Amino acid sequence: MKNLLFTLALLVSFNSFGQTAEEYFNSANAKVQMKDYSGAISDYTKAIEIEPGFSRDYYNRGSAKAFLKDHTGAISDFTKTIELEPNYAQAYFNRGNSKKSLKDDSGAIRDFTKAIELEPNYAEAYFNRGNTKQKLQDHNGAISDYNKIIELDPNYGMAYNQIGISKINLKDYTGATIDFNKAIELIPDFAMGYVNRGLAKFYLQDHNGAISDYTKGIEVDPNYAMGYYNRALSKGTLGDTNGACEDAKKSASLGYDASKLIKLACN
Repeated sequence: MKNLLFTLALLVSFNSFGQTAEEYFNSANAKVQMKDYSGAISDYTKAIEIEPGFSRDYYNRGSAKAFLKDHTGAISDFTKTIELEPNYAQAYFNRGNSKKSLKDDSGAIRDFTKAIELEPNYAEAYFNRGNTKQKLQDHNGAISDYNKIIELDPNYGMAYNQIGISKINLKDYTGATIDFNKAIELIPDFAMGYVNRGLAKFYLQDHNGAISDYTKGIEVDPNYAMGYYNRALSKGTLGDTNGACEDAKKSASLGYDASKLIKLACN
């Protein structure tokens, strides 16, 4: 399972390098491990100047640029990687991530799709494509991608969470609750899962159940602003205006825009 959003090529030496290029490559990899991405970019660039036809230099430099949020530069390097190595699935995946960061969602989906064509069991590519479809309100398409992840890895808790979010958007609140249950079962200390399940219960008019879930989410993450905000809504619906006011103010103190709710609950 590839856990990093932008993965790096294996940190190995290659005999095809000239000695100096190899030294720059290895030095750059070491700097990446120390999170010195600017220094790594400089060393990858020097390696490219000496040996311009080696795709992993461009790929690793693109990944380092992505870590620094230079997504335009990253896309350029991932594109060069693909020119040199057209079947490199991770290059498409990383380029898709950078396109998504630049709000080129259609371009991101194309790249995630190509990564999947090249590597059909690429769970992260399905996940990121699903997230992008979800952003574009293609919730049925997103659910299809998340279900594919579950086929590949039945213990992928975040996939169940994302299915639940799409089902809420499709107004299938009962189905969403079932998926959030599974996400929480797989990730017991999952604050987002509890808060999301609370939202599904809110829409089902189970406000006491919603409050219980929001409270559990807040116990797991005391700084979860949306948990306080949503709990305020349920408390207000049940007539607990003092509790609603307190939670609304807490959510605001954590950076959530609760101004309208504070006016309703606290005056």
